[in-house]
Amino acid sequence: MKRTLVVGVDGSPESRAAADWAAREAVRRDLPLHVVHAWLWRPLAVPIVQDRETESRRADDILRAVEQELTHRYPSLALTAEVLCDVPVPALLRTAKEAEMLILGTRGHGALLGFLLGSYGQQVIAAAECPVVSVRSAHGRPLGVPEEGEVVVGQQGGVEESAEVLRVAFEAAAARKVPLRAVRAWSLPPVYGYSPGSMWIAEQFGGLEPFERAALDQALEPWRLRFPEVEVVAHVERGSAGHVLLSEASDAQLVVVGRRVRESAVGTRIGSVAHAVLHHAACPVAVVPHH
Repeated sequence: MKRTLVVGVDGSPESRAAADWAAREAVRRDLPLHVVHAWLWRPLAVPIVQDRETESRRADDILRAVEQELTHRYPSLALTAEVLCDVPVPALLRTAKEAEMLILGTRGHGALLGFLLGSYGQQVIAAAECPVVSVRSAHGRPLGVPEEGEVVVGQQGGVEESAEVLRVAFEAAAARKVPLRAVRAWSLPPVYGYSPGSMWIAEQFGGLEPFERAALDQALEPWRLRFPEVEVVAHVERGSAGHVLLSEASDAQLVVVGRRVRESAVGTRIGSVAHAVLHHAACPVAVVPHH
């Protein structure tokens, strides 16, 4: 299922917004969309009326409703749908292995609601092998997404480290025919934060800010050559990476951030920058795993 977008739905307004965003993205990129709903029959050990056939029909109804809605809005969309017989997190992670991108709905802003990111979103984002896009909802449609806005990407580290994040961002900007704003934030480290060698190199560039700007330009160079049609705005600023990125993304239609893959990760760690952007960005956020 490579080069297929996958969206997880559960009948909620958040998942309907994610499905709508995913459908528009699929049409924009001329890619198929696969809609999935994870459902596993588990009788509750309490005196409550439960019927397997009724619950199974409900799962099918959720998919049919989404199919009908998307087919009506996007007649040219290549659409398939499937009930995944498993609990949501492993089902979505298994599907994400074969996806170009996985799209999920998320609940509101703030320290509490933002942390939830939907019932399972943060767990999936922390472990998925493909980029995961988190979409907020306004009455079943994506919230606050200006179609003319830029794509904004946070760039950190060196050329190889940020390559996958930049690939996703450049592809998104090219598909939308909008500028790409590449943001690299830096701050004054403790004395031990930079090695003597790196400090010497920084001084050759005239200080830390020119050094950081040169690092951003170096990371962008191969992607500028690959996507010459994409206008690139390079922004370097001293400050917290999360704060700087959110400030630059106030009018964006998509923010792309990286998540370092942790081979022995415990829990649902997604990194402080991705965590901040997922909580506070009004537009959809793509979190891209990288080594």
